[in-house]
Amino acid sequence: MRLSKKIAIVASVGAVGAAAAILPMASSNAAVACAPAWNAATVYLKDTVASQSGHNYTAKWWTQNESPATSSTQWAVWIDNGVCGGTTPTTPPTTTPPTTNPPSGTKMAAAPYLYPGWGNPPAPATVVNATGIRAFTMAFVLASNGCNPAWDGSTGLTGGVHASTIAAIRAAGADVIPSIGGWSGNKLGPNCSTPEALAGAYQKVIDTFQLKAIDIDIENTDEFENYVVADRIVDALKIVKQRNPGVKTIITFGTTPTGPNPSGLRLIQQAKAKNANIDVFTQMPFDFNGHADMYAATIGATEGLKNTLKTTFGWTDAQAYAKIGISGMNGLSDQQEVTTVETWTRIRDYATSKGLARFTFWSVNRDRGCAGGGVVSECSGIAQADWEFTRVTAGF
Repeated sequence: MRLSKKIAIVASVGAVGAAAAILPMASSNAAVACAPAWNAATVYLKDTVASQSGHNYTAKWWTQNESPATSSTQWAVWIDNGVCGGTTPTTPPTTTPPTTNPPSGTKMAAAPYLYPGWGNPPAPATVVNATGIRAFTMAFVLASNGCNPAWDGSTGLTGGVHASTIAAIRAAGADVIPSIGGWSGNKLGPNCSTPEALAGAYQKVIDTFQLKAIDIDIENTDEFENYVVADRIVDALKIVKQRNPGVKTIITFGTTPTGPNPSGLRLIQQAKAKNANIDVFTQMPFDFNGHADMYAATIGATEGLKNTLKTTFGWTDAQAYAKIGISGMNGLSDQQEVTTVETWTRIRDYATSKGLARFTFWSVNRDRGCAGGGVVSECSGIAQADWEFTRVTAGF
């Protein structure tokens, strides 16, 4: 994210939203009777039970469209409770999946950015318990000694504060999406000389943390505006998708108030030309040279991206929206733009109504009030309650 250059140098049940149905937890006799049958379109929260192929399974955390029969290993989302029998309850879901998302929609749990070791990072359990958030995007994986992935480019992948924070997030019932790249630091894209090598670096991160998604935050002149490197990233993500069909691939990049800039347009066109099968295109709608109306600018940027995806891929409105993410900046942006809690709520409601795939912001570290505090690492620069942006985000 852009703030890293300036400062760092380098949902509860009621808040899941309308993207999918939610099933109640099965009763305690689920070991005998089969729970309601698993459905790919249904959202399952932690401790929810579903059945598939004569077995009951319990969800370890928020999940959707992950088959229990193939996702019940040690590090996967489902726990196999063993064989079940009897009559499967026929009570229908309490809500009907919306028609705005196509069958291949990729809606993800809202996951605001968390940066361990910077800006007085909060304990994950504190934020989860206060807000109902069920996922975090973890910043940042960079390059170390060539094409080797490492948190902040120096601490490896395991044994440090990032790895312990991931463990704490999962212990709190949430999950994590590593963000690879960002504005500053030594990136993997320029340091891995081939798409195969870059895909291998991404794979190390996936395998180390048994991931369901990765976020490639492509910014600055070394990646976003370096088309050789940008193409390498797209090619690498195609390889990752071929090797890991169940892992969602996300590209995050900057934008204008009306949609992608020339580098963003080219990135999308190359993703189409190379058949990279990117799951989510996420824009960062802030730092617009001090734009006054952050709601209008964010909606304009998102509608512009929707139209670009429609033109490039031949998708419908609903299909395009289902491939889009918004990654905002809470409170004051680097350029003194103000996004209030009320504005962020309106943006969230827009994202939900359109069936967007991803909703996040930079960052949980800053999700504390400090009116007049400026653009700093440990608070938003505006008056607000602690974790208020995260609480709103969890409602996506």
